[in-house]
Amino acid sequence: MIVENQKQLTEFALDVMKRTPDPRLREIMTSLITHLHGFIRDVRLTEREFQDACAIIAEMGHHTTDTHNEVVLMAGSLGVSSLVCLLNNGDKGNTETNQNLLGPFWRLNQPVTPNGASIMRSKTVGEPLFARAKFMDVQGAPIVGAEVDVWQSNAEGFYENQDEDQVDMNLRGKFSTDANGEIWFRSVKPSGYPIPTGGPVGRLLIAQERHPFRPAHLHFLAYKDGYKTLISQVYFDDDPRIETDAQFGVTKALLGHSDRHEGGAPDADITGVWHSLNYEFRMEAGEARLPRPPIK
Repeated sequence: MIVENQKQLTEFALDVMKRTPDPRLREIMTSLITHLHGFIRDVRLTEREFQDACAIIAEMGHHTTDTHNEVVLMAGSLGVSSLVCLLNNGDKGNTETNQNLLGPFWRLNQPVTPNGASIMRSKTVGEPLFARAKFMDVQGAPIVGAEVDVWQSNAEGFYENQDEDQVDMNLRGKFSTDANGEIWFRSVKPSGYPIPTGGPVGRLLIAQERHPFRPAHLHFLAYKDGYKTLISQVYFDDDPRIETDAQFGVTKALLGHSDRHEGGAPDADITGVWHSLNYEFRMEAGEARLPRPPIK
């Protein structure tokens, strides 16, 4: 094929994509060329801007390490991660869902932890939190024996893989739901935190005059055969940035309310203020499959 003009170039590219044997790959690539070429025409992309875009994509790869995934961070900052989640859950985007972002910090093989135990594995400053979560099917029946990974930042906004002062696997645990479909554990109330801003994502936020903060949240990943793996976050509704999440992750269905208490804590070593949080999840029938860990 000999290209005569820019319009014909797109026609040639689409013709090639339409020859792809795999039907799903053919559908994706045909749509990609249609929208990508249309986008370039719509914004009248210059040669310099194209070169800069290629450099940014390459830089995201260079910034991705065993403990940080810049590509996942960019997808969240553009709203792509949340859109994919919402389109694929809750009756294909028609109803509320407990599914949410995996985030860049989930790890495989988190330590098995009995219900009621603490996930603090090193000295962890912060106001005590007692969390309880119940997992049910769409009819409301408890799901027994589901494996549930829990992970969170500390009260200063750092996950253990970001912070040399925390021991390995601090504020992480793997629980199993009891006969009522529940897990419960002790921790500290997490803080909202800024996402890493040392790469392309940070420069984008500065250019758009956006803050880099995520509101405080707890992560959950529930796995059991016969159910679609539930990946979720519960957001504390008292966080001052609950409506301006830099990763577009907060949904109405995932707002969690923690009660503040003084005295009468479940553990005798606690004096003063402590918090409790209760939340219920619904898991849909489907394939139980663990996601690809964003970090090692």
